[in-house]
Amino acid sequence: MGKLSAGLHDSWWMFFDTFWALVLGFAISGAIQAFTSREKALAALGNHKPLTIAKASLLGAISSSCSYAASAIAKSLIDKGADFTTAIVFMFASTNLVFELGLVMWTLLGWQFALAEFIGGFIMIALLTLILPKLHLPKKIRLLGMAEDSMPKMESTWHDAAGYTVGDLTMVRTELIIGFIVAGLADTLIPISWWHHLFLSGHGILSTIENVILGPFIAFISFVCSVGNVPLSAALWNSGISFGGTISFIFADLVALPLVLIYKKFYGVKLSMKLVAVFWFTMSVSGFLTEKLFNLFNVLPTHHALMLHASHIGNNFTSWMNLIALIVSMAIIFLYKTRNSGIASAYAKDVICGMQVEKATAAATFEHEGVKYYFCAPSCMESFKNSVSA
Repeated sequence: MGKLSAGLHDSWWMFFDTFWALVLGFAISGAIQAFTSREKALAALGNHKPLTIAKASLLGAISSSCSYAASAIAKSLIDKGADFTTAIVFMFASTNLVFELGLVMWTLLGWQFALAEFIGGFIMIALLTLILPKLHLPKKIRLLGMAEDSMPKMESTWHDAAGYTVGDLTMVRTELIIGFIVAGLADTLIPISWWHHLFLSGHGILSTIENVILGPFIAFISFVCSVGNVPLSAALWNSGISFGGTISFIFADLVALPLVLIYKKFYGVKLSMKLVAVFWFTMSVSGFLTEKLFNLFNVLPTHHALMLHASHIGNNFTSWMNLIALIVSMAIIFLYKTRNSGIASAYAKDVICGMQVEKATAAATFEHEGVKYYFCAPSCMESFKNSVSA
């Protein structure tokens, strides 16, 4: 019980240390999503030329999503005629090249990891662009070029930005809670010797290769994805996994077992197996190359330890930043509560996951008792249908 209590204690202070970064990251992301028009740009994702890939990467980075929503959006883009490779690149960018992820990584692990998120992310996107076009796609996946939505884009407000912020936080709340709890418990309940046996060290390039391959496997079995896997990555780094292995684990939020099952439903068994193999390969290679690149420029972290965290609430940087974040949170909640959520609004709330959905680009809709509901993913719609028919 003592170790359990210590683990939960670590989880709390890890959350306390990153609260301001989470609020700031999600607030910036919400504002970008609200005030950036994406419809015409998304309509031009019908090929995988370099300029289109760059556009998809930028759009993904400003369309912050949890892993589940990102996979659904990518499938929706493909169904509307987007190029398969470009849609997958969009999916990767929307989970790996986002503000909140970088800020939390900087806070928990250091600036090198935050920088590695973007450098490794672009390496991964380059690899996906080279490999995915060579996959044999089923006939049902047609690359036709996207049609523009007929519903006009309404001018967004700060109330809408607050809706995105609250919706995104609501959507990933489970992953965040699990991530912090698992990280705290893993750091105290699992003996450090067990991790040292699991992660090879002192064997040169062999250790690096083993670590970057093992990183995605841990993500596969941990069920933790989105920004919630950053706390666990901090625990892994503290336990001895290499820099490249930690990066590959963070990138591997898209191969968690629940998502693999979603791919199976979306694309069939054969293509899903190919996709997971490609994802795993690109995540591992990206982690490997990022570590080598950082080593080349002599900026590779040389110690395995968590960043120093606040252990008390008082006159320190973290406490003051959290106070500011708390005030910002209250303002966001006020804007969210006073937003226009009626029929005339361009946005709707996914009643299952809580995500704010733009009606014009909703991944799924369903009408029940004369009311039209909008969902971020078909899986949310199916959950709603099952609940109302039960």
